[in-house]
Amino acid sequence: MATEEIKEATPNKSPVAKRFRGFLPVIVDVETAGFNAGTDALLEIAAVTVTVNEEHQWCIDDVVSKHVNPFEGANLDQASLDFIGVDPNHPFRKQIAVSETEALHEVFKPVRKKIKEHKCSRAILVGHNASFDLGFLNAAVERTQIKRNPFHPFSTFDTATMAGLAYGQTVLARAAEEAGLKWDTKEAHSARYDAEQTALLFCEIVNRWNECSGLFKVD
Repeated sequence: MATEEIKEATPNKSPVAKRFRGFLPVIVDVETAGFNAGTDALLEIAAVTVTVNEEHQWCIDDVVSKHVNPFEGANLDQASLDFIGVDPNHPFRKQIAVSETEALHEVFKPVRKKIKEHKCSRAILVGHNASFDLGFLNAAVERTQIKRNPFHPFSTFDTATMAGLAYGQTVLARAAEEAGLKWDTKEAHSARYDAEQTALLFCEIVNRWNECSGLFKVD
């Protein structure tokens, strides 16, 4: 489809809405106490919204992150806790962690606001190995019975796949370095840092493709 046809097919939509068929990409990362979304605790969640700047480049817009208290009866796998470096019982963490219900409300509220602002239909989760993040997000939504989940229930954009195509790397740290981004191993495995780095990687790949293809120019 030519550029003119793309514009005609999506009148009155923002550059964000035009680019991904009305979807708002939202980069999400979760840190968990295991790999089973139905039984293992969700401990951190972060979401990054993106936008198109005055130079017509995709970039980070807003970031929200929350430490989450394990739901009642949640499994806490010690090997997973050691890997991500989280102690659910640390006094400082207990002061700032919130329930799953509050965490999801705090994440969903700005996402819904950005959907309306950009005239998008709904959000689509972007993640590095995105099915993992979406699985834990959907499980938390089901447990808390939260209505108006702004995310598509099964569609995602996976930066592991995108980075494999663009840079020949599927590990987040290596893909980020290949894309020219800084990577701090000490900060890795916090939901906020990983989400921000994934967002930068996503924007870098989209910007590169837009420039090479010439199909998605913004007036």
